Amino acid sequence: MGRALADLAWPPGVQPIWAGRQEADITDAAALTDLLTRSAPDMIVNCAAYTQVDKAESEPESAFAVNARAPGTIAAYCRSAQVPLLHFSTDYVFDGSKDGPYTEDDPVAPLGVYGASKVAGEDAIRASGADHWIWRTAWVFGPHRANFVRTMLRAAMTNSRLSVVDDQIGTPAPTPGLAAAVLTLMDRWRHESAGAPYGTYHVSGDEPVSWHGLATAIFEAAETVAPDWPRPELTAIPTAQWPTPARRPANSRLAGARAASVLGIPPIAWRSALPSIVAAIIEDLRETSP
Repeated sequence: MGRALADLAWPPGVQPIWAGRQEADITDAAALTDLLTRSAPDMIVNCAAYTQVDKAESEPESAFAVNARAPGTIAAYCRSAQVPLLHFSTDYVFDGSKDGPYTEDDPVAPLGVYGASKVAGEDAIRASGADHWIWRTAWVFGPHRANFVRTMLRAAMTNSRLSVVDDQIGTPAPTPGLAAAVLTLMDRWRHESAGAPYGTYHVSGDEPVSWHGLATAIFEAAETVAPDWPRPELTAIPTAQWPTPARRPANSRLAGARAASVLGIPPIAWRSALPSIVAAIIEDLRETSP
C-alpha cells in the first residue's frame, strides 16, 4: 500500500511524508512517537503490517508488535496531537463461517495469530480515543512486492500445471484502487469533514471469486497483455489438499455498502485493474528472473 500511495499524483497542497524502516522502527514506541512528533503530520495513514500469515503462527510476538502495539502507539500520538488516523485491517479478523458477505457489525473471530493481532490493533486504536478510520480489506494485490498475482505469474515460468484452492472465496482488492480511495477520503476530510465520518469500514473488491477463479482471471489477463507468457493448466482443489500452518477463512467476502453510502467509496472493480498490474509484474519478472 505504501508503494501504491507513492505512485499517486498527489493534489496541490498535500505534501506526503514517507516514513519507512530507515526513519524509525515501528515496534520501538519511543522512536516511533519521536518520528511522528518531529514530522507533525495533519493526518496519518498506517500502511505498515506484519502480513506473513503462516509465519505468524511461530512468531506471535513479532506479529503483535507490528499489528497491535504499533498501531496503539500511533493512535496514542494521534489522540494527543488531535490528528486522524487511517489504518488498514483485514478480512482475517473473521472466521469465514458466515454464509454471506461480512459487514462491519459482524462479530470478529480470528482463526490464527495474524488475525488475532489485527483484531488487537483495531481494539487498541478504538481504545485510544483518537479520531480514526479502520479500513478492512481482503486479498490485496498490486504491482509491487509479494502477492498472489506475482506468485501465480512466477510459478507459471517453471510449472505447466498449477493446483489452486477453489473453496475459499474473497473480494480481491487492487492496491491502485485502494490508494485512489485514500485520496478520495483525504479530499473529503480536507474539504468537507462531515463527508468523511470516522469509524470502521470495509473497502475491498467488488466481485467475489475463489483463488482458482482469480488465478484463471490472472492468466486471461496475461494472455491479453503478454501473449507469449506461459499459461499453465489450472486444477481446482479443496483447502484440505493444500494444508498450511495457519487456517484461512473459507469466506472472506466483505460487504462494501457502508463505505459506498457514507464515504462515497464504492467497492473496487478488481477485474478492470488486473491487466495493468499483470503487465507490470510480467515486465518486472522479465527483467529480474535469470
